[in-house]
Amino acid sequence: MKRNKLGSSDLMVGEIGFGCMSIGTDEGKAVALLHEALELGINLLDTSDLYDAGRNEELVGKAIKGRRGEVVLATKVGNRRIPGQEGWTWDASKAYILSAVKDSLRRLGTDYIDLYQLHGGTLDDPIDETIEAFEQLKREGAIRHYGISSIRPNVIREYVSRSNIVSVMSQYSVLDRRPEEEVLPLLESSGIGVIARGPVASGILTDGGDGKLSKGYLGYAEEELRGFRSGVQSAADRPLAETALHYPLASPAVACVLAGASTSEQLRANVEAASRAPLSAEELAAIRSAVPANVYAQHR
Repeated sequence: MKRNKLGSSDLMVGEIGFGCMSIGTDEGKAVALLHEALELGINLLDTSDLYDAGRNEELVGKAIKGRRGEVVLATKVGNRRIPGQEGWTWDASKAYILSAVKDSLRRLGTDYIDLYQLHGGTLDDPIDETIEAFEQLKREGAIRHYGISSIRPNVIREYVSRSNIVSVMSQYSVLDRRPEEEVLPLLESSGIGVIARGPVASGILTDGGDGKLSKGYLGYAEEELRGFRSGVQSAADRPLAETALHYPLASPAVACVLAGASTSEQLRANVEAASRAPLSAEELAAIRSAVPANVYAQHR
């Protein structure tokens, strides 16, 4: 699998990364799926302390035991669980980040994290303090690099101008072209890599995605989505999911597309799709004619 440099870092990531939220909680199945991903050439494993209340990190840790050198390990911080309470609260404080990383390292069974990401972020956060926490963890060797996971252009701009982030994880797909105007040009010019999540738009951009249309997507109604799917299928003579996975990779800012899989079949289909030729200029133009570019209405 082709590998790309992630921003200004020394991390080389496969074009398809594994979004580990989809692996479930059964240890045997999860570990086997992650081992298969590594064998197929996927090296970026993305998890979070939030997923399954930390269980996801534990399973990733079991899967990479003895194989740490093969993996670019990414996890996230900021959503704080309060013992005895349902749900979680947002906490981007320096004290919490410095505490939470210890729990993530323990669950992952490692002494360093390749990419530690802020799992959200708002303009009301103590941003300088948040950055201080990540910089301290770099100096201490607990993390190699840090980034943010955000769809808020104003927050992204703050971290671009004030921090040493190497990446931004952002939702980006044929049906969610919002990053193209405000985010991708800024990150490309700043040498910051994009990890694109949600490439198949909750399954809508797959050949079996008809049943997903009735739920809508980003304000689009079922009939609009049906028209978009038809237009994308006409624009590129490929399986729909293959087109969907390749579309974000056409941006020079995007280093990796994050795809989830809960079965071996899905995993292998993702990797096979990535091995196909990139979308041509003609295909890209036809896709962009078929699906309008939407823009951020909030989080500006």
